[in-house]
Amino acid sequence: MKIRYDRRVDAAYIHLKEEPGQVTTVRLTDDIAVDFGPGEEVVGIEILSASKQLGIDPQKPSVQLINISAA
Repeated sequence: MKIRYDRRVDAAYIHLKEEPGQVTTVRLTDDIAVDFGPGEEVVGIEILSASKQLGIDPQKPSVQLINISAA
């Protein structure tokens, strides 16, 4: 899993799986979309207005890992 944050546009993307060539995107809200790969497997989640949605400081974004080691 990878998490990318772009502070220029305040957007985050959570890569759950390596994205296949083609995905289907389903918008849950104006700010949150889920990408599905083959077999309706969730491959990623896009979060716009990420600082508000995730409660992070856009100047110093951080992630806390619990029972998971960083690669």
